[in-house]
Amino acid sequence: MKRKRHGPEEIIRKLREAEALEAAGQSPGQVCQKLEISEGTLNRWRQQFRGMGDDHIRRMKQLEEENRRLKKAVADLTLDKQILKEAVEGKD
Repeated sequence: MKRKRHGPEEIIRKLREAEALEAAGQSPGQVCQKLEISEGTLNRWRQQFRGMGDDHIRRMKQLEEENRRLKKAVADLTLDKQILKEAVEGKD
């Protein structure tokens, strides 16, 4: 089965929903089944995202976008460097 990647906003939404379902008296197994995640995933998310508010999530999303942009810039520069290196070696 193909794994599904959850974004930070979706994780927070599911954690809030899990809290509401558990407060309504459902067992952790039932909560996980309804959210379509494993109990291990739920526990890992709780540890990772405990105490994160909307500001933290927004900042994390901005940092992920900046990281993606910088990785692309590095890849472009590496490619340019390789092309120049091949051009210089080819003239000899």
